[in-house]
Parts: sequence; structure tokens; C-alpha cells
Amino acid sequence: MMKKILVTGGAGYIGSHTTLLLLQAGFDVLVLDNFCNSKPEALNRVSRLAGRSPHIIEGDIRNYDLLNQLFSDYSIDSVIHFAGLKAVGESVIKPLDYYDNNVLGSLTLLQAMAHANVTNIVFSSSATVYGDPQSVPISEDFPLSATNPYGASKLHIEVMLQDLCRADPNWRIAILRYFNPAGAHESGLIGEDPNGMPNNLMPFIAQVAVGNLKELSIFGNDFDTRDGTGVRDYIHVMDLAEGHLAALIALDHHKLITCNLGTGRGYSVLDMVRAFEVACGKQLPYRIVERRLGDIAESYTDPTHAKAMINWLPRRGLEDICIDHWRWQQMNPNGY
Repeated sequence: MMKKILVTGGAGYIGSHTTLLLLQAGFDVLVLDNFCNSKPEALNRVSRLAGRSPHIIEGDIRNYDLLNQLFSDYSIDSVIHFAGLKAVGESVIKPLDYYDNNVLGSLTLLQAMAHANVTNIVFSSSATVYGDPQSVPISEDFPLSATNPYGASKLHIEVMLQDLCRADPNWRIAILRYFNPAGAHESGLIGEDPNGMPNNLMPFIAQVAVGNLKELSIFGNDFDTRDGTGVRDYIHVMDLAEGHLAALIALDHHKLITCNLGTGRGYSVLDMVRAFEVACGKQLPYRIVERRLGDIAESYTDPTHAKAMINWLPRRGLEDICIDHWRWQQMNPNGY
């Protein structure tokens, strides 16, 4: 029988790419999204690429009655939980929004799952749960802390999931700590479409390249890194989507999985600018501005634990990220 997967936030950047892979892998997909940070058009494109459509419900994960109705109406096997606010800078300014949406939303979802006896979940966490790490590469046994409310919200949810797993042996939980998602589907039909000014580096660079923005702002060049700009582990969004599929399959054999999803390589902001210049064939103007609140110098992972736990390794590199992101940006200069 075809398994039905509920994907919360399935119209978002990572959610849409994962929904596509799930459909292509033969799963039946139900997407729940309130479209506060995403567009319904993303799911139209997913349907075109997959040759079949997910079921789409517009709604909020904080709506317990709606969730109860969904679990009652559909025989859901597992949940992949993306829905949440995700901008580090915004979380510093609006912490209560992040605790309400991310933590309360996840609690409400877990309560509805427990009520319906649906006990499989893959959770979208973040490398921000490591705070400012003492060293790199970061492995899963590093101490956890948070330097901003976004990271703190993810950490609270992780603790909730671990407590749930200890309390009830029926639960099977995968916690995936992402590093920096980038790139787009190779078709150029789906990709990252931020509301307003981009918070993440790659869409910011791409919007400068396509002419929507005058120049790139680089937040600080006085970090303790090789060129003074922040170093991050950039992972192709399709590799990340494949990680969710791998984790879902691995839950057949594990009760609690906690994995970093990254490439094991750190690139500076200036590295990324130069790589994108090669992909788009033009020089990109930038200026150095003040550091952002909550930003750290360096963050990249060691992906060997993910290989052992969920049989996953990234297959795409920096060149693929830049080429695919540029294709998406050229085909969709104003997003969806």
C-alpha cells in the first residue's frame, strides 16, 4: 500500500524540493502550509515535474482542530515537519513570533499526532543548535546552545522530541540538523523565493546577478577566518531533500536518529561570490557592512554520522549549487 506522508511547510524552499522527491519515489503526499513564507505556485510546479500532485491543505500547524481533522480524514503514516519561521536576524527582533510559531506549532502538531497514534516524524532542525562552536568540523556530540531565538526554538523542539522518544517506545523520530541549503532543482522550475530582501546569501547573490539588487552586502570582514568573511557549509537543496527521504526510510530500523546534513566543506562569503561569478559570467558588486546580530565566524560539519545512520552522503558540489541557482534565478527573475 502507498504510504501517505504529511509534509508541513511543503510549499517552502526545502519542503517543495522534498515533496517532489517523495512524489517521484511513489509516496502519497499531503502538504499543509499557511503560505506565510511560500507560494502555492511552487506546488503547481512540483506537480508538473512529478507528473502527479500532492493533496494541498491551506492551514496552520497551531490549529489543533484542523490537524485532528487531517489525521482523521487521511490515513497518514509519517510526518515530515518543515513548517516554521527561519530568519535568524528577524528572530532577534521578534522572539515571541518564533517561540509561538516554531515551538508552540510543533507542540500542537505532536499532540495531534499522539492523539491519532501517528508516531513517525522527521524534523527539520538546524546547525544553529550548536551556537558558536569551539571548533570545526561540527559533529553530532558537540555541546548544544543557541546564539539567537531561531536556534533556541529549534533546540526546544529537539528536547521535546527526545523526551517524547524516552517516554513512549512507539515513537520513531529523526532530527536533521541542516547546515546552509542553497541551489535549486536542475529544471529551474522550483527554487528559493524569499519574501522581500533575502536573508540567505545565495538568493542575495543571485538577485544582484540578475539585476534586481544593486550590490551584495557582506556582513562583516573581520571574522577569524582566512579572508575575514563568515565560513559556512553550503549544501545543495536536492541533497538535503534526499536526506529526508533517507531518514524516513531509516526510521524503519531506528527509534531516534540525530544527524547533521552538510558537505563537510566550509566556504567563505567571498568564495561563494567568486563561484557564482563563474556560473553567471559577470563580476558582482559588493560592499562590506556591519556584522549581523547572532552571526558566528565558522560553521561546517562532518557528514560521516549521516552516512552511518541513514546511508546518505551529499552528491553535489559548489559548482552545481551555483549553476542550478543561477538557472532558477534567470528563469524566474521575480520568483514564482
